[in-house]
Amino acid sequence: MAVMVDLVSDNDEFELDEDNDGQVGGSSYPVLRNADAPGPSTLVRQDAVGMANGAAPSASLVGMYVEMGFPKEMVLKAVKEIGERDESALLSLLLAYTENDDSVGSCSTSRRIPQRVEDEEEEEEEDDAFDFEDWDDAVDAGQREPYSDGSGDEGFLEEMSQWDKQIKSLVDMGFPEDEANMALRRCGMDTPMHVLVDSIYASQADHEVLDENRFSSCVGRKKARFTEDSKKRKRYGGGAHGSQSPWDGGHEESISLPKPMVGFGLPGDRPRSVSRLLPAHSMRAPFFYYENVALATKGAWAEISRCLYGIEPEFVDSKYFCAALRKRGYIHNLPTEGRSVLRPIPPKTIFEAFPQYETWWPSWDQRRQFNCLQTCMASAKLTERIHRALANSSDPPTQAVQKYVLEECRKWNLVWIGKNKVAALDSLEMEFLLGYPRDHTRGASKKKKDKCLGNSFQVDTVAFHLSVLKDRFPCGMNVLSLFSGIGGAEVALHKLGIRMKTVVSVEICDASRNILRTWWDQTQEGTLIEFRDVQSLTHEKIASLIRQLGGFDLVIGGSPCNNLAGSNRHHRVGLEGDQSVLFRDYVRILNSVKSIMANVG
Repeated sequence: MAVMVDLVSDNDEFELDEDNDGQVGGSSYPVLRNADAPGPSTLVRQDAVGMANGAAPSASLVGMYVEMGFPKEMVLKAVKEIGERDESALLSLLLAYTENDDSVGSCSTSRRIPQRVEDEEEEEEEDDAFDFEDWDDAVDAGQREPYSDGSGDEGFLEEMSQWDKQIKSLVDMGFPEDEANMALRRCGMDTPMHVLVDSIYASQADHEVLDENRFSSCVGRKKARFTEDSKKRKRYGGGAHGSQSPWDGGHEESISLPKPMVGFGLPGDRPRSVSRLLPAHSMRAPFFYYENVALATKGAWAEISRCLYGIEPEFVDSKYFCAALRKRGYIHNLPTEGRSVLRPIPPKTIFEAFPQYETWWPSWDQRRQFNCLQTCMASAKLTERIHRALANSSDPPTQAVQKYVLEECRKWNLVWIGKNKVAALDSLEMEFLLGYPRDHTRGASKKKKDKCLGNSFQVDTVAFHLSVLKDRFPCGMNVLSLFSGIGGAEVALHKLGIRMKTVVSVEICDASRNILRTWWDQTQEGTLIEFRDVQSLTHEKIASLIRQLGGFDLVIGGSPCNNLAGSNRHHRVGLEGDQSVLFRDYVRILNSVKSIMANVG
């Protein structure tokens, strides 16, 4: 039985952006370098970018990139800037142009804009859902800091100063701009990049959490040793939690992410000793469970921990539970021993999950797992552009084309459906990867499905943590589900065989609420009580619910991460941002529940 209550009017309009959770970096900028100079007998007069004076770019070269979908003016501009010797660097610069609208200059009317939105025929709908994932690349491609001001001679980009180039390179690696400036002032302009990187690590003392994949791709294998030393200092006890120092809830410093991101242990791992000293008041009923993105803004997890009784976060990457990455942090007062995994165990690789794609998968695409599933999909225009680039290249494709295609495939989780042909995952495949039953989101539009699934729990990961509750509540549970989304927590409890007597669900998105209600009516016998807005759940209403139900056994949810992750610095303002500030309501409601139940008990 589903009951909708407290249908308050919601006059707040939230800007819906997508966040990339730091999982996939954007196009890297080429390193401008001089090719070997010819000997004295073969010296040719060349301009600054290595082209013979007066020489025109190769027509075949220009044609190749035009066939990939880049405007001719943009290709000529790139060739003039860095020459045509290095196809890989040239392609990288073209991709960099497309990531910066303002830097395209006179090509702006025909530029190739990275496709991050649905097909044009997709009906525009009211966006009333919070996008917890991948929120800024789709709408803010033109708001990032430009690579240059686009005011160069004849519309070409002006060459950046060496200082700006160094700063840009460090920022692209994930370092804060102020720390990059300080490193350059300390070490000087001519300092090699890996020395600057090491200098920042040595000075920041755990100040910033970096996306390791992006850092590795920018710095390269030769620089890995510089990051490893720093990462070892930042890990919880060098990887196994049993050797870590006691958690003190220190909230003045950033909380570092462990590597590998396995939380307090994974199913099948050897038993490990986990030392968790939970404050007594955090252990009062009910149990609680909170989730958010792991790669959050500086200090966010320290503040979350401070507000949730100083409990140590448990960071887990769902790639250990399914075939897709999903780096999340969890704070909870659940036991950590005696966990069990859902059966059947889901596949962990792409080909195990979807064997039909192996037929057309090229050998140079080495992906074995998907990146974090996003709230928006690649468009048909992008997949057609990739098809043209491959069709016009050699077999196997050139390194430049491979780099371009792999970058887009990783970014958008594209799969190979035919010769030189890629496509985005559909909603059924996303449901499967995230642990939901088939057709869980059926009835919603494609756009809403993508957003709802991108914002949801990974069911198998959450169920592993919640499995310790099964023997504690043999007669069933009362659950307060905040920011319920499409019911990831409810599906996890159902799959564990835990009866839900009553679920009080709070969710502002109409599409998500409809999906949860439909699933509930099809599978549950208990009562579903729905609220629309967490801010309407006052202390008095909570007290009334507790009197009616006799209390809650579990408070679960994950507040919006819009302001915690992604590459858009304007929106990534932390827990006080317009959307992520709703974390305060999770804390307020949890404290009210604990206080009321303690007094009643």
